[in-house]
Amino acid sequence: MPTQRFTFPGHAGLKLSARLDLPEGQHRATALFAHCFTCGKDIPAARRIAARLASAGIAVLRFDFTGLGHSEGEFENTTFSTNVSDLVAAAAALAERGMAPDLLIGHSLGGAAVLAAAAQVPSARGVVTLGAPFDPSHVTENFEHALDEIARDGKTSVDLGGRPVCIGQEFVADVGSAQLTDALAHLKKALLVMHAPRDEIVGIDNATAIFTAAKHPKSFVTLDEADHLISRPRDAEYAAEVIAAWSVRYLDLTPPAPPPGIPEGVLRVAEADPEGFLQDINSGGKHHALADEPRAYGGTDRGMSPYGFLSAGLGACTSMTIRMYARRKRWPLESVSVDITHNKVHAQDADTAVSPRIDSFTRVIRLKGALSTDQRLRLLEIADKCPVHRTLEAGAKVVTQLADDPVTTTA
Repeated sequence: MPTQRFTFPGHAGLKLSARLDLPEGQHRATALFAHCFTCGKDIPAARRIAARLASAGIAVLRFDFTGLGHSEGEFENTTFSTNVSDLVAAAAALAERGMAPDLLIGHSLGGAAVLAAAAQVPSARGVVTLGAPFDPSHVTENFEHALDEIARDGKTSVDLGGRPVCIGQEFVADVGSAQLTDALAHLKKALLVMHAPRDEIVGIDNATAIFTAAKHPKSFVTLDEADHLISRPRDAEYAAEVIAAWSVRYLDLTPPAPPPGIPEGVLRVAEADPEGFLQDINSGGKHHALADEPRAYGGTDRGMSPYGFLSAGLGACTSMTIRMYARRKRWPLESVSVDITHNKVHAQDADTAVSPRIDSFTRVIRLKGALSTDQRLRLLEIADKCPVHRTLEAGAKVVTQLADDPVTTTA
């Protein structure tokens, strides 16, 4: 996906490092992503969620809070309140680019931060939290053993995730006084709460408290067995899919314009998991699906196989063609269903000498309704006039070429 890297001034005027992941097709909406406590914009969960949302037409800005990652400043001089101010500054930076955020997404303490910042980002119509604490002071449990030392010395270095981080007394005091009850009660934006029941860092009771304090429209979706960092690719992909689908209801997404000369638009297939076979399928920016291979063939079985989609096309076209004909004739067809079986068979079994083996599709059509025998037989004949059927029988020409405009990264 195209990426723009840039900096913008944070709450104290220091340069914050940002990465804007853009859709390869039409830009439909913009999301602002806030990372977890002491993490950064490039953690796997943030990268994967941003990539999947970009494939759905939603641009995503990720940035490092002051003192973290590639941003300027010292983390020990920051607080929860400064994180909120950094978020507001990030939203302003997007607005200057003509991309004011429609959606705020926050992971862990970043989730608490987007809830606190939401009122100051009027362009946002939706807020999503991932494993967020209801009480921001919950984060101090990560270094509870060092609280006395921080109170005595004003700051201390603690080990978080295998690396030393300096925590100051001002941070402890500020996060201790922060509360989200009022922010949730006056959110006035659609809210999606996502949380894993087995989250050992931020318990599921936090999701309950957030959901209860918020007013409608609000939704809750479980992340099942995901860990707090949403480190498994399949969990991050699932979260992004849910966010993209949920956003359609609450965001005024710009409908994609079909390319000139192609009324039905372009279907784009992009690799979603380079280590497996998972593919992201986007049709004209409107419809989204996943393709994969069964586990027995090295896939992860998270979507239909390519041949499954081919069979689906034949079945769908067959059903539509029968319905169209019955509707025109005003026949009493109540419902139609089509079972498709695909096999590779020997050419002689198919009575053809084109090749040693050939693809064979078997259709079993079920027609429900008070139809006469002649009507049923006629509908069976009509099934053979389905356009996809004709394409499969006639064969097709496939033209393959390299794109002239390779995806680039802007420094």
